[in-house]
Amino acid sequence: LGEKKVHPLLTPEFYISGQKGKKSLGLTGTKLGCAEGGCGACTVMLSRYHPGTKQLLHHAVNACLAPLCSLHMAAVTTVEGIGSVARKVHPIQERIAKCHGSQCGFCTPGMVMSMYALLRNNPTPKMADVEEAFQGNLCRCTGYRPILQGYKTFSAISTFKALCEQEATSLFNMEDFAPYDPTQEVIFPPELMTLSKGQRSGSLCFHGERATWLQPTSLKEFLLLKWKHPEARVVVGNTEVGLSLKNMVHPLILAPAFIPELSAVTHSEDGVVFSAACTLSHVAAELRKAVRTLPPHQTEVFLAILEQLRWFAGLQIRNVAAVGGNIMTASPISDLNPVFMAAGCKLTLMDKGNGSREVQMDDSFFTGYRKTAVRPQEVLFSIHIPYSKKSQFVSAFKQSPRREDDISIVTTAMSVTFTPGTDVVEDLKLSYGGMAPITVLAKKTANKLLGRRWGEELLQEACSSLAEEMTLDPSAPGGMVTYRRTLTLSLFYKFYLTVLQKLRLQVCVPPVPLNPTVPPDPPVPPVPPDPPVPPVPPNPPVPPTVFADGQVTCVGHIIGAVVADTQIHAQRAAKAVKIQYEELQPVITIQEAIAARSFYEPIRTIQNGDLEAGFKQAEHILEGKIHIGGQEHFYLETHVTLAVPREDDEMELFVSTQAPSDSQAFVAKALGVSANKVLIRVKRLGGGFGGKESRTIVLSPVVALAANKLKRPVRCMLDRDEDMLITGGRHPFYGKYKVGFLNSGKVVALDVSFYSNAGNSLDLSQAVSRALFHMENSYRVPNIRGQGFMCRTNLPTNTAFRGFGGPQGMMVAESWITDVAHSLGRSAEEVRRFNLYLEGESTPYNQILHGLTLDRCWDECLSRSGYEQRRAAAQLYNRQNRWTKRGLAVVPTKFENLIVSICLQAGALVHVYRDGSVLLNHGGTEMGQGLHTKMVQVASRVLGVPCSKIHISETSTNTVINTSPTAASVSSDLNGAAVQNACEILQKRLEPFKAQNPKGSWEDWVKAAYFDRVSLSANGFYRTPDLGYDFETNSGRLFHYYSYGVACSEVEIDCLTGAHKNLSTTIVMDVGRSLNPAIDIGQVEGGFMQGLGLFTLEELQYSPQGVLLTRGPGSYKIPAFGDIPTELSVSLLRDAPNDKAIFASKAVGEPPLFLAASIFYAIKDAISAAREESGLTGPFRLDSPASTERIRNACSDRFTKLVPEPQICSICWSWSSMLFYSESFCCFWFSVLLQRQEPSGPGRSRCRGDRD
Repeated sequence: LGEKKVHPLLTPEFYISGQKGKKSLGLTGTKLGCAEGGCGACTVMLSRYHPGTKQLLHHAVNACLAPLCSLHMAAVTTVEGIGSVARKVHPIQERIAKCHGSQCGFCTPGMVMSMYALLRNNPTPKMADVEEAFQGNLCRCTGYRPILQGYKTFSAISTFKALCEQEATSLFNMEDFAPYDPTQEVIFPPELMTLSKGQRSGSLCFHGERATWLQPTSLKEFLLLKWKHPEARVVVGNTEVGLSLKNMVHPLILAPAFIPELSAVTHSEDGVVFSAACTLSHVAAELRKAVRTLPPHQTEVFLAILEQLRWFAGLQIRNVAAVGGNIMTASPISDLNPVFMAAGCKLTLMDKGNGSREVQMDDSFFTGYRKTAVRPQEVLFSIHIPYSKKSQFVSAFKQSPRREDDISIVTTAMSVTFTPGTDVVEDLKLSYGGMAPITVLAKKTANKLLGRRWGEELLQEACSSLAEEMTLDPSAPGGMVTYRRTLTLSLFYKFYLTVLQKLRLQVCVPPVPLNPTVPPDPPVPPVPPDPPVPPVPPNPPVPPTVFADGQVTCVGHIIGAVVADTQIHAQRAAKAVKIQYEELQPVITIQEAIAARSFYEPIRTIQNGDLEAGFKQAEHILEGKIHIGGQEHFYLETHVTLAVPREDDEMELFVSTQAPSDSQAFVAKALGVSANKVLIRVKRLGGGFGGKESRTIVLSPVVALAANKLKRPVRCMLDRDEDMLITGGRHPFYGKYKVGFLNSGKVVALDVSFYSNAGNSLDLSQAVSRALFHMENSYRVPNIRGQGFMCRTNLPTNTAFRGFGGPQGMMVAESWITDVAHSLGRSAEEVRRFNLYLEGESTPYNQILHGLTLDRCWDECLSRSGYEQRRAAAQLYNRQNRWTKRGLAVVPTKFENLIVSICLQAGALVHVYRDGSVLLNHGGTEMGQGLHTKMVQVASRVLGVPCSKIHISETSTNTVINTSPTAASVSSDLNGAAVQNACEILQKRLEPFKAQNPKGSWEDWVKAAYFDRVSLSANGFYRTPDLGYDFETNSGRLFHYYSYGVACSEVEIDCLTGAHKNLSTTIVMDVGRSLNPAIDIGQVEGGFMQGLGLFTLEELQYSPQGVLLTRGPGSYKIPAFGDIPTELSVSLLRDAPNDKAIFASKAVGEPPLFLAASIFYAIKDAISAAREESGLTGPFRLDSPASTERIRNACSDRFTKLVPEPQICSICWSWSSMLFYSESFCCFWFSVLLQRQEPSGPGRSRCRGDRD
């Protein structure tokens, strides 16, 4: 780069992508998705030459975290550097494209670069290597399967043959791929090679506005600098400090990565010494080498560390993060520190004045939260990891919400040493993270077990003692108190069983049953009814505004905007603004809104049949409840707008929006001009999912206003945390139901109420009330009533999200039909099949079902999945295993495509140029769903020309006007019909010329028409016919048609930890006559994985004051590569044409999402098997998502009995019940976060957590 004045806090992502300013490189392929190293969109390859080993090493790194200053003597390769469509694509780029592994494309450069770095180091990787390479990459659009499938073609062909047997593999042909030749890659820059081999460069110093970067090259210089500046932060990989730079300033940063002594590895007689700057990837490589060469009894500690490193962050983080940094961070949930403590590792500390000293890494090393015994002027020089002994066994366990790249809930390492030749405990160390502000040793329990034999009595004593010793305050940071305490016992039990198995191989131990008899648990008390609702009149709603006007109605309500020359300056200025608030009592949760009667109007009701008679007919009646949590859109590209002022009050905006015409109207109103002065242009979106339909109002008018005032271009892109805080997401739902049914399983009556958390404005919540139209899902219920309440709360307004309330409504339906099956002791699949709709039956809103394919989808899904064989195998497995259980579920969906009727229209504009090329414009936006591709196909089919002659430039409001939002899965139907209409007009105009020259070409006919002065431009239009519905009379035709699908899933749960594996999923989807099977299968898989996140993984957590705490991939977990079902099969139902949509196709974007509920109910099926072991049968409540905590707590057993429910103060308890967690979150943690944003004023609630 040749940069001499580098800002110390500048990252490569800002420098290379053009966000820094005029001096940036403008290479926009590297994307910014999160700015915390959690999504992988910014992945680049970092290459260095090491003169000592004479090796050239390539690493995938996060460009959003690695400081630019740290790249001295390194080569950085971005996605532009390996290939492009302008010259030639690289085989890696070609294969992800041809295998349909790219939808919106925002994550694709990061995927490509992760794979590229792997191939540069290993041209023939194993499948495990490929999967490991993507642990730090996320995708929100695809189901991951096509990405892995495409890149596994780089592994051995013989291994890949198994993939070719899958149906989806026929979507691409391996013979079409260009061969990969590793000898043709870009070489390492010769200049850097020469510099690296020559004299070492001197120390570096970079000064910035608020920070200085010092990079010493000798240990002596480093110790001197730390002696002079004890307050300086030491940075190697910047994976921890980099996350804090947005909220705090470190004036002086020391970077010792270039000091040879700090990257050394030394093997001694009793272990291995790693210098503190060794990266975690280097540590793992050295330990794997040691495991291969040393006797097995010496590698117990190494194997435990490797097990933790296997799940430690993503590969991009491990490639730069240092082992010393991990220790000095002193995180209470560190994955490695418990292992280091249990193994008795020793640390060498150094300083200039006192030389070096050695300290034991025990419970005295961590002195407090994020504090250690290291003195301010000292540095950590190295860690000594000892060999294990012959009679020593070491294990490490980590439990986190998501298996890959996630922080721990509880992490532990345990080491036991026996008297040689016996099973008598000589030494025992039990180290836990996540159970205190520091990593702790359970010394009392360990001491009690010394001298005891390793058997059932020791186990009982250990669990009882741990239950007493490892306690947590009910308001402990992180919440999940009961779950975490139970984990301490469950994980010890896992260690106990592991050691027991190994002991049997060494000494003669009386056999101990691995599944000891467990006394039945006491019956679970019934769920208490909701408190009576007082008649509190609602306050009048505040009209939604872009900026807060006098009153802030939620945390995240924008008060104003700052314009500056750079993004960093703008953010710094915004933080400098201090606001004084008068605190009001907020309404945050659905339960609070119910108590306060805080609802938006109207309150909708749909009723059909005679409800009273239905319940009289019923032989059984049950009641139940379920809460479905909200969901963040997590589109990889956040909201972004660029506004460019033009002449005569015109404003041109480039916006990431699903609704260009709505954005046009918002901006025109803000500027006080007519809509014809505002041009909105949309090239493509980096994902949308509904989140960019109405919520562009928070950004586009503000940016346009600033550009108008300054008369110069203004751009704003929200950071990930800002986007998550401000823009809202999927509505949380609370469902209450009363269901009547017969002994046969037939449901005859249903009374259900839905409560959705709408937030601080109505936004699109009325559309989300379509949950009422899904209250029966796919089941015929003759007597039914549903009520829908939109709760007005002080959260950022929730908005559209793939499904518009449909998944929540169907989730409640599957809950009550599962309860019916459990109460009758029948198979849930039997009851579901018995109640399925039949052709010609009527819905609760009086629409007759025609063209019903539910039964075909159901039967084909069971056949393809081998359901009967799987069910029998799962039952056998469950009889043979006490602590892991398998479950299956078959779940159907009946999904309509609903959008406000006024939006059921579309336009298209088609130009045919004199050379025969076609320019196509339509009103839909491309956000990864393949809409543009399908529209090109429609035009190609109607015009009779190849797709290569047709081009779509962008979506803009000056070509196709008054466009409907690209939402609700209707865009292919609407825009496709409009394109068809325009192309048919053109075809009709060309017919005379075809007749005159029947053997002519397309170009001949076009030229003839042009010379005859015939218009070769046509507007097309379409409106969905014959729709209209009246809530008051419950009459009319509400939907044009329905999409159907069925999924069968099998899971395996770990009853001791609550973790689960997705073993298999088979989906049969009715998409009519598919316009593009590859796109449609991709949409099915992507929707399924997004639903999997909704129902099993993703949780939004708020403070009692409404502060969103999960604001990035570090705390909010979407599905990753490792969450894909091991077997995933998607089939499109054949011979099911739909005469109501373009070319007999059907919508596909939203319908598949709910099929992921099959995973949720398979988990519930597995939990039922576990509960039966404890004598518990019948219906039980499981809220969504089915997190590890909820799964573990539902599997009641001997260990959960030892951990009583915490006694929580009223404040904590009310918050706990608000979120429907089994335990509270920490009031103290929340108050600290709130105090950082706004000072604690009089009247702020305090609780016992504050005394800590």
